[in-house]
Amino acid sequence: MENTLLIGLTRQITLRRDMAITANNLANMNTVGFKAESPLFEEYLMPGARENAPDKRLSFVIDQGLHRNMAAGEFRTTGNQLDFAISGDGFFKLQTPEGMRYTRNGHFQLDNTGRLVNDQGHPVLDDGGAPIFFDAEETNIEVAADGTISTELGERGRLGLVAFENPRAMTKTGGNLFETDQAEIQAPDADLMQGALEGANVKAVQEMTNMIDVMRSYTSAAKLVETASEMKRRAVQELGGRNA
Repeated sequence: MENTLLIGLTRQITLRRDMAITANNLANMNTVGFKAESPLFEEYLMPGARENAPDKRLSFVIDQGLHRNMAAGEFRTTGNQLDFAISGDGFFKLQTPEGMRYTRNGHFQLDNTGRLVNDQGHPVLDDGGAPIFFDAEETNIEVAADGTISTELGERGRLGLVAFENPRAMTKTGGNLFETDQAEIQAPDADLMQGALEGANVKAVQEMTNMIDVMRSYTSAAKLVETASEMKRRAVQELGGRNA
């Protein structure tokens, strides 16, 4: 009976996490460059523990972390000369007060000093790790597929694009930004698309279906816990009545 309660409770805990991840995916359907995530669960066979049948071991669920889907989202044209989408593997580099951050969100703008920043005001860096500035008279900004920036005043450098050995191991820090201890490597297969943005790779129908399945499973696990608790309560009452 105790085993039944424990199994039911661990199942509920993992299902709650699954639901939270699914809800976060749906909430970010319209977030530029967002990458959908899914939980990683693993079966754990309790050593030495058995059900009534001696050959039937007890199976628990262990939360092993997250899987991040790094597939590209759908590209949409915006016509904004400071919007950029990365085709292929790669990230933009941003300087923040907390340190270096990386993102696939290429929705940029100019601050009041002419510096290229993201929508949170963090400077976008070039391939040398320096902020990118434009003069007030520079209105025709063009960026080539390799990140080379040109204006009326000529070539102005190159947007910094980097890749990592294992992008799924990068840590989310909020605001659709990532950090990592991995060394930056060149992103030779990354091409920039100016005047476009990469949408989230969330599949709404798939996420909604998963949410329904999780809700049903959670209800089933809750009933299991409720039944086991009721059986335990009755057993205690019966034993208490015999000893009275």
